[in-house]
Amino acid sequence: MKFICSQLALAKALNTVSKAVSTRTTIPILKGILLTVRNEHLILTASDLDLSIETTVEVNDAEEGSVVVSARLFGDIIRRLPNAPVKVDLDEKSNLRISCLSSDFSIVALPADEFPSIGSVKEEESLLIQKEALKELIKKTTFSASIDEKKGILTGCLLEMKEKEVVMVSLDGFRMAVATEKIAEKAKRNIVVPARILNEINKLISESIQEEEITVLLDEKKMEIKTADTRVISRLMEGEFIKYADIIPKNYKSRCVLERAEMLNSIERASLLAKEGKNNLIKVHLQKGTLEITSRSEEGNVREQLSCETEGEEIVIGFNSKYIADVLKAVGEEEVVFEMSGSTSPCLIKPLEGNAFLYLVLPVRIAAS
Repeated sequence: MKFICSQLALAKALNTVSKAVSTRTTIPILKGILLTVRNEHLILTASDLDLSIETTVEVNDAEEGSVVVSARLFGDIIRRLPNAPVKVDLDEKSNLRISCLSSDFSIVALPADEFPSIGSVKEEESLLIQKEALKELIKKTTFSASIDEKKGILTGCLLEMKEKEVVMVSLDGFRMAVATEKIAEKAKRNIVVPARILNEINKLISESIQEEEITVLLDEKKMEIKTADTRVISRLMEGEFIKYADIIPKNYKSRCVLERAEMLNSIERASLLAKEGKNNLIKVHLQKGTLEITSRSEEGNVREQLSCETEGEEIVIGFNSKYIADVLKAVGEEEVVFEMSGSTSPCLIKPLEGNAFLYLVLPVRIAAS
């Protein structure tokens, strides 16, 4: 096996596939990257068995073959080489030689047949989605998924495809996120994808994918995202997701319309005194025309007051400041709507118009004044 490739192209390809390299595995081969030379192309593959990424670059002076190399070591070497052609080949001891201008390396290579096959998705359903739409879905939801592996399916996000819309949902028992984006074609399928993998996909499409539209292929157990030179395959989670629509409040007793950026700044200032041991507690007091945010700790107290459009009853309610701030950071609207049904009922956060997002945040009980 041998090839010559530009350092920039090789470094970019390594950056793409390295997102699937396992860092905590007890299986040594999964810490590596599979290099395959075929038809004047180099195919780089990495997998942690849940997420697999394969990308292809054009090479010159190629001889076909395959080896596995340490992802960390090979990546570090390539990234530190100068911007010039890189020659890679196997020596007589089956070590991988890497040459670039005045630099020469020889590193241990492993047999390719030990690397797991990532296979491909048996296309049962497909959809075409705008890259920016997929990024928005991920940005608006994955932060609300549970990070506790014991919570099983709640560590994933539901993708609900219906009538030219894709809805992505996540929840962790304290908050829920629902985001909606349009697609050009009809699709009808529900899947659950690990939130961790969606975050890696978001990094990948932000950094490495140039196409404006992305093809998503689905079968019973896997999802594949496909572009001109890259394939990303994720396992799907098993089990039934919570019927999220059933827990969305249909009515409210108190409502306000707030400037998102102003509300976020006030919450972040108030949270400076919110105690970690008390759920980052802030107290919100909504009355006609104003919303007051207060927080106190042994080190002091703070009061923030905002003007806003209000409707309905006066209310005092407690929140984990981080949960509200996370929502306000995830959306871009100038104004957001807060709807509340009582001091012990979930708060609904949504846009002034449309259905681009919807959030539920459980309140924190506060002591009576």
